[in-house]
Amino acid sequence: MCGICGIFETGGESIVQRSTLQAMADTIRHRGPDDEGFYISGGLGLAFRRLAIIDVAGGHQPLANEDESVWIAFNGEVYNFEELNRQFLSTGHNFRTRSDTETIVHLYEELGEACFAELRGMFALALWDARRKRLVLARDRLGKKPLYYSWDGRRLLFGSEIKTLWKAGGLSKEMDLEALSDYFSYLYVPAPKTIYRQVRKLRAGHYLVVDKSGIREVPYWDIQFGQTREQSEAEWCEEFLAEFRTSVKSRLVSDVPLGAFLSGGVDSSSVVALMNEFQRPVTTCSIGFTREAYDESGDARQFATKLGANHFEEIVEPHAIDLVSKLAWHYDEPFADSSAVPTYYVSKVARQHVTVALSGDGGDENFAGYRRYKLTMWEDRLRSFVPTPVRRNVFGPLGKIYPKLGWAPRVVRFKSTFQSLSRLSPIEGYYYGISSCPPAMKNRLLAPDVRQRLNGYDSADVLRYHYDRCNAADPLSRIQYVDMKTYLVDDILVKVDRASMANSLEVRCPLLDHKLMELIARMPSGLKLNNGRGKYIFKKALERVLPSDVLTRKKKGFSMPVAEWFRGELKDFTHAAVFEREDGVLNRQFLAQCWKQHQRGQRDWSALLWSVLMFKTWQEVDKAA
Repeated sequence: MCGICGIFETGGESIVQRSTLQAMADTIRHRGPDDEGFYISGGLGLAFRRLAIIDVAGGHQPLANEDESVWIAFNGEVYNFEELNRQFLSTGHNFRTRSDTETIVHLYEELGEACFAELRGMFALALWDARRKRLVLARDRLGKKPLYYSWDGRRLLFGSEIKTLWKAGGLSKEMDLEALSDYFSYLYVPAPKTIYRQVRKLRAGHYLVVDKSGIREVPYWDIQFGQTREQSEAEWCEEFLAEFRTSVKSRLVSDVPLGAFLSGGVDSSSVVALMNEFQRPVTTCSIGFTREAYDESGDARQFATKLGANHFEEIVEPHAIDLVSKLAWHYDEPFADSSAVPTYYVSKVARQHVTVALSGDGGDENFAGYRRYKLTMWEDRLRSFVPTPVRRNVFGPLGKIYPKLGWAPRVVRFKSTFQSLSRLSPIEGYYYGISSCPPAMKNRLLAPDVRQRLNGYDSADVLRYHYDRCNAADPLSRIQYVDMKTYLVDDILVKVDRASMANSLEVRCPLLDHKLMELIARMPSGLKLNNGRGKYIFKKALERVLPSDVLTRKKKGFSMPVAEWFRGELKDFTHAAVFEREDGVLNRQFLAQCWKQHQRGQRDWSALLWSVLMFKTWQEVDKAA
């Protein structure tokens, strides 16, 4: 696991300076504290920071083929590199290391741009093809590893984190207002946008080719939900477990200490249980909280004891004030998923004992585990039976009184129901359901000048784009596809990458292995969400692996007491951040109203306030950069 960055001057007139590359690489030292490396050839410069995992002694980068016509800077892990060596590279190549990085170089020689489709793992990489004078950037299928770039028609800058790009100079920090609008809707900025107009994300499952003729972005993979296969539940359980075991086993290759995150939930417990079949004792790491409602440490400890795991646990009381600015610096753009706080702390605890940790991320996306899937399917069935005029005339007016129900528990309010049922489009209904700041609220939140400049832009278009591209017929699969292209990539995986790499820890996700996901995508939707029960076939398969108490335990989630923080620990800090710094972007009058209602307990505005706090903190960190 590493960090990469670089410069490519396509015209060839300029020569990249080593001092510039050094400054870029220094900003991501946390991603690779063990080593650094540079390669410069005229207008091309590659820089690398290394966290040594495989071939600790011989894995120095950038790395080249035998005649140095192909160079690579690589961040990630390729789990099938030994298989690829046997399959494609058994003759004609001289291997000088035991690293997976060298495999990619020779594979590119053999297959060219088609090489990325052969890689099983997580990666972001830069390949310099000296013969063709072109630079190729590529990102793994699910976007586990980040890659940002800026292109002005002459010069390409790229890096594992946005902060590397500023050190190259010449970039404007002008805000992308559409990205800002997306942020307040989703709590993150969805790809390919970033908060900056001149910086883009390379999309997951894509590669980018740059040469003197210009730039082209090419997709090389997509998950397919339209090829459902019928077989018995027992056959699905057997096939899934076999592929899951393969995925876990392949992620145990490491020359440094390796362990796992362990909560009390099904996902992480299943990963640890399968690890225990191949490697004993498993090293497990957990955190607990002094607030019982958020604490799963006892459940994790009990399961670890049953397995005989080497278990490490730390009770933490997150100091949100101390962490807010740190998180804003590491995430580089506004990011308001509050579970970044516990993810940072569990990564910090794990790094004290291991360098690599396996996680259970992906179970909810693959097997429809989120409660919103159940609500979405319920709404979809209602749309099928209730005529459109009835939905518009009845549910539309009901939706207008929704804000007055702010005092009610969320399970009663059904945040999206009235708004979504009054509309024709299921994806619009889903957008209302998951949006942290629906359009009417966002119109009140943003300053008039910002609304005018947005010129009617609709953040729901982010979801519509992917919804329309999905080849599945059933509504659940289409929503899962949308989440995999948006929420999973740009929230969950960004959260894990930055929180773990801030602590120089590599995290591997067996449930997000692309072959495993392709298998799950072929399962009928009724095996995932069965009579309102999410993760149905997942839990049924795991009956052979996990004790019943783990399978039936109520899910707590990785949440934080944000609402309480704004009335306590974060009260003064947030008030100062929100109301003492004028930015011309947000409506202070509306925010003052939200603040008063939250402090009086009249309505829970914690999600909106957290997004505003992280935005304001990002602004301050950005100015100082």
